[in-house]
Amino acid sequence: MAVECGRFRCVMAAEQRPLSEVQFLTVAEVASVMRVSKMTVYRLVHSGHLPAIRVGRSFRVPENAVHEYLRESYVGVETA
Repeated sequence: MAVECGRFRCVMAAEQRPLSEVQFLTVAEVASVMRVSKMTVYRLVHSGHLPAIRVGRSFRVPENAVHEYLRESYVGVETA
């Protein structure tokens, strides 16, 4: 699933699901899932690596985007 977020809108490209079915996570929840600090999540959002929408002064991240980011970031370990 590709999620493209511009300054004022967020578009779910590959998977067209009704917005009522999309689960959004807070920055704190994303940090907990990824086991990183909230600042790391903010950096990922601001750099564009993790799509998010802005709600007032806070961000919400689609849950599927978090799982997709983790899948794409997976580093396999080669054995000798």
